[in-house]
Amino acid sequence: MFQEVIQTVAHWAIAVFAVGIPVYGMIKGVKVYEAFVEGAKEGFNVVVRIIPYLVAILAVIGAFRASGAMDLISGWLGPFTDRVGLPAANLPLAIVKPLSGGAARGVLADILKTHGADSYTGRLASVMAGCTETTFYVLAVYCGAIGASRFRHALTAGILADLGGVAAAVVFTLLVFGH
Repeated sequence: MFQEVIQTVAHWAIAVFAVGIPVYGMIKGVKVYEAFVEGAKEGFNVVVRIIPYLVAILAVIGAFRASGAMDLISGWLGPFTDRVGLPAANLPLAIVKPLSGGAARGVLADILKTHGADSYTGRLASVMAGCTETTFYVLAVYCGAIGASRFRHALTAGILADLGGVAAAVVFTLLVFGH
């Protein structure tokens, strides 16, 4: 019963937002199309301002993966994290997700292909992908958009939130699916 309700809400959610937001704007007297076009112009200007930050973060990600540091860290932490329900196979996803959503999707696809979608490792990887954020990417985009160069507190909060997301993924995957 609960799953049927969730599926029904999921099927209708995007349609309700896609139609509801413009209708609400028209009711409030907003010129919806003009507001959309103005927002798109501002978005384009933001993209132009943040391109250097995006190139920098992508270069760092490439160097991190190519250096073998991710495999080294996963191999070192794996024996410890296995004990708390976080298999070593999931560590690359936990490491990469704060850096890049695209790279994280690639790692997720690899985990699902190697371990299967219905395995504990596959289910945990899927939940982890939804419970964590691309912290460094977000900081690069938002801080780059406003020209902020001091964001250490935001970085600390983001990393702690990612760690909390990984922990929550482990707990909920164990609760819902078991080991």
